[in-house]
Amino acid sequence: MMQMTAPMLGPKDFEYPAIMLSGVVDHGMYLHFKNCLSTAPQQGLVVVEISTLGGDPEIARLMGEDIRFHSDLYPERRLVFLGRTAVYSAGATFMSFFATENRYVTRGTRLMIHERLITKTIQLAGPLSTCIATLKGTLNEIQSSIAIQNEGFHNLIMGSDITMEELLEKAPENWYLEANEARARGLIAAVL
Repeated sequence: MMQMTAPMLGPKDFEYPAIMLSGVVDHGMYLHFKNCLSTAPQQGLVVVEISTLGGDPEIARLMGEDIRFHSDLYPERRLVFLGRTAVYSAGATFMSFFATENRYVTRGTRLMIHERLITKTIQLAGPLSTCIATLKGTLNEIQSSIAIQNEGFHNLIMGSDITMEELLEKAPENWYLEANEARARGLIAAVL
């Protein structure tokens, strides 16, 4: 398991989160997040609190890339994740951008990890060669989405005792982990 390098935090450290997010991970959440991040202190502890049942995985990745970028931009600032109640789907994707030592959840919080979803109707009409191109285009989209998903899965489990094989086996059926189980498996630093 990965060695913790940052000091362990306690409940008092989370009393006043700089960024508080709840609801669907969507463009509106991203705008709120971006605004809060731009006004957050550039040094010291900055808590990012979230409770979500999920949403757009690409918005979660966008928010996560902002966390990664700002961590590099302001190394004297410690951005810390606090999951409350529910950290489902896109919320877990967002969490994967925080180092394990900077991931915390409150008691009773549930994490839910699943594969990306697609709903698509393919209509074939026209010359046969264009039908093949349409099908290949959809297959390329699915393969690319799986690669992006698996990159996120790898980041999520880095330093934990969860293997990619186990995650890929459980993710298609929505894998729920209670806070203490997530801590025991090494996905988070602590339960508050």
